[in-house]
Amino acid sequence: MTEPLRRPKRKNPILRTRLPVVPPWTRSRVALGMTAAAARGSFELQRCSECGRIQYPPREMCSGCLSVDLSWSPVDRTGELISETELNHSHDLFFRERLPWRLGLVKLACGPTVVTHLHGDVPEPPCTVRVDARLDRAGRGVLIAFPDKEAPNMADDKQLREMTCDPKFRKVLITDGKSAVGQAMVRAVADAGASLIWVGHAEPWKQPPGFSELESIPEVTLVPLDLTDARAVREAGGSLGGRVDILINTAEAHRTHGVASRYGTDVARLEMDVNYFGLLRLAQEFGPAMQFRGADGQNSAVAWVNILSVFALSNFPPHGTYSASKAAAFSLTQCMRAEFKPNAIRVVNVFPGPVDDEWNQLIPPPKLAPERLAADVVAALKDGVEDVYPGAVAREWFSRYREDPKVLERELCE
Repeated sequence: MTEPLRRPKRKNPILRTRLPVVPPWTRSRVALGMTAAAARGSFELQRCSECGRIQYPPREMCSGCLSVDLSWSPVDRTGELISETELNHSHDLFFRERLPWRLGLVKLACGPTVVTHLHGDVPEPPCTVRVDARLDRAGRGVLIAFPDKEAPNMADDKQLREMTCDPKFRKVLITDGKSAVGQAMVRAVADAGASLIWVGHAEPWKQPPGFSELESIPEVTLVPLDLTDARAVREAGGSLGGRVDILINTAEAHRTHGVASRYGTDVARLEMDVNYFGLLRLAQEFGPAMQFRGADGQNSAVAWVNILSVFALSNFPPHGTYSASKAAAFSLTQCMRAEFKPNAIRVVNVFPGPVDDEWNQLIPPPKLAPERLAADVVAALKDGVEDVYPGAVAREWFSRYREDPKVLERELCE
């Protein structure tokens, strides 16, 4: 049974910081389909549309009928562990620093035999296991086998924790604690076991409901942070950047109306200043320090979370300038993801539908409760997911976007 994770000791400042390394990430283009599914929290393999055979490893044509009509689809996760090995030597630096490492062969119920990492609670073969897809530290999809029944402290397994960003015993910065989403995020991260939570706040003269109650949470420390003030972000990055393990950017400016229904650029400029340029300032001040700490043992920096909007995928005209600012932020996060990948920092993008707050009053239900959004973010960190679509509206919007972006655009214009 997995031993419960212990609170890490204070780091000795004399010891060197281990430089980040990641597992080998070379994959063929076709194999990236499994990575894309794992980024969304799904386990998918190729299925031949002609004969129905499930393919593994990924390939260009069916191994049975040689058809090239292969599509990625969810498959049965159950299987039987038929053999295992324990890796005690490796020429790869990433694995050499983390030995021993368990690997196994699993015969899936859907057909193929797959190579998997093994959770520490999986017994010796033969035994029934549950296979799932995870993103490794290089952001590539890999398979890991779990025991078929839940066991205590499963999330604390050494190998699994290398593929997740669990907030337990980690230090978290939440950039805006005054919004309903920010306050819900603070409570959710505290309940998940974070050891220290810095909560940013701008405009100290504003005291929204619930904000003063955050100070009663033992792990919380309030810090001034205004994303529109480059100097304030620089000072925060200098004092906290070298200690933050997970950064969750909840700061946003949200206003209604589109292009023709509001004169001038002041509101759009504010939205861009917070939603896009604020994110850019954060990335420039906190990013380098977090990247340097991507392999600092149990104290490693592991994740950067951006609360975006499903409106970033396709513009929602009643909230047109807000949608545009979130689309710009989404594009910026893709750049961040590429730059952070060599340092094992996972960039998690969250695309909620309309949140139940004052700026979405005129949008009919269903709307997403801030507590539900925060719970989904914590779950994504625990599962190592890269893209999150909380709520029924966001999931439906995303499915329609994947089916045909142009059709979704036209539907939103009508």
